[in-house]
This record gives sequence, C-alpha cells and structure tokens, in this order.
Amino acid sequence: MEDTIAAIATSVGVSAINIIKVSGSKAIEITNSIFKGKDLSKVNPFTINYGFIMENEEKIDEVLVSVFKAPKSYTGEDVIEINTHGGIACTNKILELLLTHGCRLAQPGEFLKRAFLNGKRDLLEAESISDLIEAKTSKARKMAMQGATGELSKMIKELREKLVTIISNIEVNIDYPEYDDAIVYTNELLDKNILEIKESLSKILEESEKGKIIKDGINVGIVGKPNVGKSSLLNRLLNEEKAIVTDIEGTTRDIVEGKIVINGITLNLIDTAGIRETDNLVEQIGVNKSKEIIEKADLIVAMFDSSRKLSEEDKEIIESIKDKKTITLINKTDLKQEIDLSMFKKEDIIEISIKNDEGINKLLDKIKEKFNLNEIDTSDYTYLSNSRQISIVKNCVSLSEEIYEANKNKVEVDLIQIDIQRLWEMLGELIGITYKEEFIDEMFKRFCLGK
Repeated sequence: MEDTIAAIATSVGVSAINIIKVSGSKAIEITNSIFKGKDLSKVNPFTINYGFIMENEEKIDEVLVSVFKAPKSYTGEDVIEINTHGGIACTNKILELLLTHGCRLAQPGEFLKRAFLNGKRDLLEAESISDLIEAKTSKARKMAMQGATGELSKMIKELREKLVTIISNIEVNIDYPEYDDAIVYTNELLDKNILEIKESLSKILEESEKGKIIKDGINVGIVGKPNVGKSSLLNRLLNEEKAIVTDIEGTTRDIVEGKIVINGITLNLIDTAGIRETDNLVEQIGVNKSKEIIEKADLIVAMFDSSRKLSEEDKEIIESIKDKKTITLINKTDLKQEIDLSMFKKEDIIEISIKNDEGINKLLDKIKEKFNLNEIDTSDYTYLSNSRQISIVKNCVSLSEEIYEANKNKVEVDLIQIDIQRLWEMLGELIGITYKEEFIDEMFKRFCLGK
C-alpha cells in the first residue's frame, strides 16, 4: 500500500458535480502539482479549498478540494477529494492528470480495502458499506447502516471478550495454580458461561434469516400448467402488462420477472412457462427452466384452474413442490368449480379470480404470514445478511453446542479450552481480525471502484 491511488467516486455522467478521490502518502503532493489555489500541504486538515485544476497554463476546471490527513481519514492515509463539475470530459481529464503525475488507478473496492487493512473499518462494517450502496428498500438501508456504523461488530466483539475472559482464566488455572485471585474454572462455572454464548450465537443465526430477506428479498416462483393465469397474476401484482396474456396455451416460453415491495421487503416475482409435456423444443426449454425455478425459489405460488379437474400434470406439480414453502392459488373461481381440493393443505389454499380482481390481497397477506414480515423488528436492524457471515455463525453455533455438550459430560476444562480458543478465532474471522490475504483481495474486488 505504498503507492497513491485515485479513482472517480461518483457515477460518471452529466451532473452538477463529480468527485475524484485520492489516497496515499503522496495524495496531497500529487494533487498540489495540478492545483492552483492555496498550498494544500499547508492548509488545515478537514478543510475545503477553492481553486483550479491546471495543465501547464490551461485551466481544466474550477474545483473544491477537501483535505484529510492521516490517520484521521476514511482510509487512514492522506486523502484528497476533488469536487469537479459533472461531465465525462472534465472528470476524466482530471483523473488522467492525477495518473500522469504519479497516482495509480484504484482497483475496485481498494479504498475500502485500505480502510480495512489500516484498521478504520472491520470486515462486517466493510460489507455493510457495500450493502448500503446497493440497498433497494428503506429496511435494507437501515440494516446496512447498522452494520456500517459498527453495531454488528460490537455484538461480535462483546462475545469475543467473554470468550477471552474464559480462556485467560483457564490458562491461569493451568499455569499458575497457586495464584489465589484467579477464578477457578470448573465444569459448573463453565456451563453457565458457555450456555450464554451458545444462546447468543443461536439468536444471531436465527435472526440472520430476517437479514437475508431484508437484503435480498424473497424469490417467488409462480408455477402451474399453461393457461391457469400465471402471467395475469404477475401483471396484476406489478400493475402493468409485463407478460403477454392470451388464451393460447404455452404463450409464456421464457422466464418473466418483476419486483414489488410489501412491508419494506422486495418480492422478486418470477412468472414461469406452463409446466406440461410438449414436443415443441422452445417450449420444453421454458418448462425445464420452470423446474429449475422450483428448486431455487424461496416461495412457490402454485396456480390451478378451479374450473378443471386435476390432471396428471397438475399432480406432478403438486408432488414436485411438496417439500417447498408453498401457497396454493385456485384461480377462476368465477367459473363453475370442478377441481378437487382434497389434495391440498387447507391452510395454504387461497381462492381467487384474477378476472374479477378478487383474492389478490389475501395472497399478499399470506406471504407476510409465511415469512413473518409483520414481525421483522422495525427498530432493531442488527442482522447478518450474507452467505459468508451466516456460514461462519452456523459453524460457531455448531462448535458452541459441541463445547456445551463436552462440558455437560464433564470433559476436563483444559481440554475444552482448545475448542473455546477456536470459537474465539472463528468470531475473529467474522469481523476480519483474522483473515487470508487472497480472500480479502477477492472480496473487495466486488465493491464499487470509488469506494
């Protein structure tokens, strides 16, 4: 990290301003070399300075330059932010001048990576900043903000503090048995401490499902035979004619998607091709995609025609979704009922008529019920939300349960201490106190260039 990096921190386009960010030991020196105004090396930190970016004697742009000096900056290094007039030509020209005067173009996420490596952000905070940038709903923004401001990290650090207290006391018991002031750790005392930690980790894991829903939304696959009303349902939910609707079976041959928000949670709606046996190659590809959606979706909305008896294809659909979280929609209730409802779970059935605009709100209410959307806390958004975080906590919960059982079985405390140490290390991986260089490089490449 000895070189000085620069990148455009804002989306390039026609706008009032763009911001170019520079970070590194020569950030002030390099910017000074193309800036006409106050000497940036002599100004007070945390000041905004008016002037011009120059190329030889030519004024390139009128700018405001913010100066942040190490270690009190975003990256922990000297940082410059150049506020330029918006537009591709001005912004790119100033970035070009910085690069020709000694800066290197920043890699995606490199500013945030430097903040992490310099101890300005831990890994949970860094991931939350990425989530904050990508947040699509108010709840996703609030959750990301809790992580970005360190609330999540504080929880994990408190658990690690409890573990290190246990570890240090056990170590003293082993190495200095004559030391009278140390707590003597017995299986009985350890039982209470480990139980508290295990329950805390289990609660974090349990709450993580809420975090994933808030961040990614719920993938809802709409499945059924051709012409049961899947595309009509999608159009009604989106309040637009997104999917083509005809009386001809097999009209939908590819996946049609849309998004709506309920209770601050995004529903990713996926209208699938009608599932049936067909000799049409194109339609068969669509049917195969529909079967893949069944495997991947968080929720299946299975639609059936009230005016027809269940066919073998209907029964195959019912069998294929039996292990999935499902809502059964019986459509066309405006027609004479011929369907046998005994094959369905009564509590999952909603009878609707899309033609008469009946039952749609019941479907949305059932989705809220299935995912407890009304119970997602409106004030506490301290949730884990990505696969890396959840995977580590799952392993921590599993290990804490093993420690708890070993202690119950009166395994020697000094032997249990080895697993307690491992649990402490795993929680360190969660916030990035322990990490692999290759993993960090790959992870930060996912972030946007200007951060």
